[in-house]
Amino acid sequence: MTPNELVTALNAGPVAFETVMETLNAHYDFTPMAFRNGDLENSADVNQGSCKILAFAQLNSLSEQATLNAFGRFYTEDVLKNPEGGDHQNIRNFINTGWTGVSFDGQPLSVKA
Repeated sequence: MTPNELVTALNAGPVAFETVMETLNAHYDFTPMAFRNGDLENSADVNQGSCKILAFAQLNSLSEQATLNAFGRFYTEDVLKNPEGGDHQNIRNFINTGWTGVSFDGQPLSVKA
C-alpha cells in the first residue's frame, strides 16, 4: 500500500495496525523520538508505534477520526469496547485531547529516498 492509498483507506474507516506499520516501514525512515500526547510523556524508547502513527497522521493532516482508524483493532476492539480500560493510553489520550495534545521533540518520520 502506498502512503496515499493508506490516507484514503484511513479516511474511509479502520485499517489493521499491522498494515499501517508495514506501509510506514516501507515508505519512511523512522527516528525514535520522545513525544507528548495529552498528559502522557512518551520517551524515545517506548510507544513508537503510536509515535509513527501520530507523526504520519500529522504529516498528512489527517482528521482525529482518521488518525484513530490507524490504530486498527487496538482502537475498535480494545478501546471502544472497553471505554473504562487502562490500556492503550496514547489512543485514550488522543480521543480526549486530539491534535492539541500532541507534540514531538522533532520530526520522527522522513520519506525514504
